[in-house]
Amino acid sequence: QEELAALREIKLSIDGNKTCETKCVPEAYIDYDDFAKVEMKTGRIINCRKAEGSKKLLISDVEVGGEVRQILSGIAKWYRPEDLIGKTVVIVSNLKPKQMMGHESNGMILCAESGDELRVLTVDGVLPSGAGVS
Repeated sequence: QEELAALREIKLSIDGNKTCETKCVPEAYIDYDDFAKVEMKTGRIINCRKAEGSKKLLISDVEVGGEVRQILSGIAKWYRPEDLIGKTVVIVSNLKPKQMMGHESNGMILCAESGDELRVLTVDGVLPSGAGVS
């Protein structure tokens, strides 16, 4: 938990074009073994809708290697549901399920952000859903 808090603090301290090299401190580093616990895969968004009663959440049905997962993401400010359908995205597939706004989320769609901008991480080219990300 302390390592996650340190990483969040560093993330908040990086702004604009400053590089991590000027902000990262050894105490915030994680071991490769810790990173290896995170399972990332490609997934294809087959359906997406706004979460009723929320201004931030979108509910995506993501096909991951033949399995369909429901994943909630706080990205409604940057994306309309119809703009995400058909995109191949990168997800964290081994998170414990989490309840949000009465819906269960089974993973996390990865995004990159800078200032007030946010973009979903997508795959360049054609890969099947469920492909491992390394």
